[in-house]
Amino acid sequence: MAKDQFSFDIVSEVDLQEVRNAVDQAAREISQRFDFKNTGTSVSLENEKIEMAAGTEDRLKAAWQVLQEKAVKRQVPLKSLQPGHVEQAAKGTVRQTVDVIQGIPDEKAKQISKFVRSSVPKTQTQIQGSQVRVSAKKKDDLQSAIRAVKEEDFGLALQFTNYR
Repeated sequence: MAKDQFSFDIVSEVDLQEVRNAVDQAAREISQRFDFKNTGTSVSLENEKIEMAAGTEDRLKAAWQVLQEKAVKRQVPLKSLQPGHVEQAAKGTVRQTVDVIQGIPDEKAKQISKFVRSSVPKTQTQIQGSQVRVSAKKKDDLQSAIRAVKEEDFGLALQFTNYR
C-alpha cells in the first residue's frame, strides 16, 4: 500500500460473549415467566447456533421475541441472527435453529465490493476472506464510501474497522 493511500475494512462481526449472555438472559426469563410454564420452551447456544424449542409455534415465536429483546439490550445486531425454518420435533413439539452470522459471505462481499466501486469511483476494493478492504487516495472518498454502505441494506450487520 502506497504512503498516500488510506483504507478501512468492512466486516460483519458479532461478540459471541454478548450472544451467549443474551441467550442466557432469554432462557432465564422464559424459565420464570408464567406464560411459558409447562410449555417445554427452551433456548440454548451451541457452536454459533441458537437452538429454540417449544410445545407450540406460538410459544416458539414468543421465545424468539424474548431472545430479540435480550439481544438488542446487549448490542447484538439482529441482522446477525438469522432464524431457520420451524421444524416439527418429537411429541408434537416444534424447534428452530437461529444461525449467528459471522463474517461476510462471498456473494455479499462481491455485492458490497461492486456497490462501493460504483458509488464512489475513486475507491478500490479487495475481498479478503470474510471482509472487504476499501482503499482510496483521499479520506473524503473513504468517508463517502462508508456513508454509501451505511445507507444501503445488504441484510448484514456491517462494521467499519482499521480506518487508516
